[in-house]
Amino acid sequence: MGISNSQLISVISDLEIARVATLAKTIWTQHYTPIIGKEQVDYMLHKFQSAETIKSQITDGSHYFLLQSEKDLGYLSIKAEEQTLFLSKIYLLETERGRGLGKKMMNFITCKAHEMMLNSIRLTVNKYNHDAIASYEKMGFTKKREVVFDIGNGYIMDDYEMVLEL
Repeated sequence: MGISNSQLISVISDLEIARVATLAKTIWTQHYTPIIGKEQVDYMLHKFQSAETIKSQITDGSHYFLLQSEKDLGYLSIKAEEQTLFLSKIYLLETERGRGLGKKMMNFITCKAHEMMLNSIRLTVNKYNHDAIASYEKMGFTKKREVVFDIGNGYIMDDYEMVLEL
């Protein structure tokens, strides 16, 4: 499976939404459990990445895209704000990292921001997700501020807000 035969498809149907939720469970469990623990991962998956929640986010203006080749490889979610494109989610299976797919996804996101005539891309990233922070910085994102969100059930998200000016 190479980068050339992978494609991003718009997530619309209930089946596609279910595929994203399944992918989220795999990726989040693998990647975030060492950073924030299993209990918080399970809570966040239910609160932010269940099929029902994804469907609601799409209804509220978020756009999900599934990266696929012969199988599902990753997904992303974006939402237009006033002058900024908010990159809510960008995830790849661990086995697919380091092959240029993240860059392909970011190029897609940048094109979407230009199409929408927005002048920046904004995201939040866990302060302890060092590999992701380094990748974002390599792509030109800069840390703007520290943000802490109370997400309920005694959990917080302790993040950096990063911005890429277009």
